[in-house]
Amino acid sequence: MDANRTLRHRAAIVGVGETTYFKRGQSPDPEFVLALKAILAACADAGISPHDIDGFSSYADDRNDAARLAAALGIRELRFASMQWGGGGGGCAGAIANASAAVATGQAECVVVFRALSQGQVRYGQGGAALGYATQAAPEIAGEMAFPVPYGAISPAQRFALKAQRFMHDHGVRQEALRAIALAAYAHAQNNPRAIMYGKPLDAAKYDASRWIAEPFHLFDSCMENDGAAAIVMVSGDRGRDFAQTPAYVLAAAAGSDHRHAAPSHSAPDYATANYKSVARRLFEMAGVSPKDVDVVQAYENFTGGVAMALAEHGLFAPEEANEILTLENLTAPRGRLPLNTSGGHLAECYMHGMNLTIEAARQIRGQSCNQVPQVDVALMVSGPMVTPTSSLLLGSEATR
Repeated sequence: MDANRTLRHRAAIVGVGETTYFKRGQSPDPEFVLALKAILAACADAGISPHDIDGFSSYADDRNDAARLAAALGIRELRFASMQWGGGGGGCAGAIANASAAVATGQAECVVVFRALSQGQVRYGQGGAALGYATQAAPEIAGEMAFPVPYGAISPAQRFALKAQRFMHDHGVRQEALRAIALAAYAHAQNNPRAIMYGKPLDAAKYDASRWIAEPFHLFDSCMENDGAAAIVMVSGDRGRDFAQTPAYVLAAAAGSDHRHAAPSHSAPDYATANYKSVARRLFEMAGVSPKDVDVVQAYENFTGGVAMALAEHGLFAPEEANEILTLENLTAPRGRLPLNTSGGHLAECYMHGMNLTIEAARQIRGQSCNQVPQVDVALMVSGPMVTPTSSLLLGSEATR
């Protein structure tokens, strides 16, 4: 790769902030206030004034407009505002890539990447006419949804279960591999007071007894629905050491989609995929590291099956090795072979569409995680699997410079 066409060490995360996380509909604050609180917390963590912000980046049609945020925060000059396309949290690392490009090229000096949700106001992912679902006002099913809905494939769980089931069939992946992903998330959450499932441990018997959502997904294979907000502060890499916290440098960020992944009605030529094969290749190429260099992984769990596919497509193991690698012992910090979702992830900390995973990746680089892995120099954050386009991020410590 051309050394001049890279994000490697050209941007850094210097501040992270979160609100309290709530179950869906239980936040006392509206979504805009949650966004402001997370941004202010990230600024305090970085040791800067919110007046120093001059850009915003978000994704998944976040409803908190950059101009309105700038006015509320008293920002002197808004120089950059970006919205990344992508289904659900698939755009999280893409939004970070956009912010990184802005600070690396001088379009902005200090960009906040954020996500805010208050689902008591608007439930994320609720079907409606715009998505092709039938409503009282528009009683006919339209577009892509006209094919799967009559056959019962209505919710994301039902549609993604088909891909996961095919992946498991093709590669001999057992249910125990998905169970290990869920158990590791809950084990990590027991050490994280911020986690929704803190104090609510999960064991194999409880997992096995939980109801099916859509095979192969049990209840505990499925993400939560939450209210809250999370934000990070980004600056150029050469300024990374100028702030209150240890910087987490961007090694690479990549976004996109494989060939015809968005083909309607489940007609993609490569069906049993999380859609990372091309993204992961470009990610590691830019970073100048290999999957063997990754010390810890934060992987977006809309459902555990997508995590298994995503990890394999990032080269962390071959699909046929999933049963061997995806065990509770291997996935649990601090000594596991592949520590995964060390804050509890979307299954047990909060479903903040990847931003809480990004914060945890930065904390691991800093050495500040509640489930710290020893000597983390490279952290991988994988955005939403099985959507299109999607994205991934690699963060590095000072040792990678």
